[in-house]
Amino acid sequence: MTVQDSENPSRRGRRSSTMGGMPLNDMPWWRWRSNVRSALHMLSDPVFQRDVWLAGADGYGDVTDAVYRLVEDTWLDNWSAEKYIGTIFRDSQEAALVDSAVLRVLRIMHQVGPDAPVSAYLDHQGWPDALQAARAAHVRMASSDGEDPDAPPRTLEVLRILTRSA
Repeated sequence: MTVQDSENPSRRGRRSSTMGGMPLNDMPWWRWRSNVRSALHMLSDPVFQRDVWLAGADGYGDVTDAVYRLVEDTWLDNWSAEKYIGTIFRDSQEAALVDSAVLRVLRIMHQVGPDAPVSAYLDHQGWPDALQAARAAHVRMASSDGEDPDAPPRTLEVLRILTRSA
């Protein structure tokens, strides 16, 4: 006689309904949303930037990596986030906040260069505005997904695991 543990969800063949608290399949392109959120989170947290990026800590990438995650799949460096309302972004306010952050961050990247040291970004005169725009977008998206916007950013490995798991 075989006894099945009804408390073990893997025996029922179901997958988790959340990814770190964010509902899976809530947004059709949630993996892209996860990458955008990860980038905005790192770009919006000055303590993280000081303690991780400036300190050269492993596991989180650098400013260029964050910018790449922000625009790699979405092409937000070529068109507006409005294009993705209902797929990556929930509404026009979320899209507008993301567009604002992307434009500010990319302007700085083009001025200092993608291979510049972290300090070149953080010392740039426009960085406080970029940080504030990224924070507004991050808070809106995290709150919409039912997550704490003030939780520390996840490592890139954790992000890979979470986006691969569903």
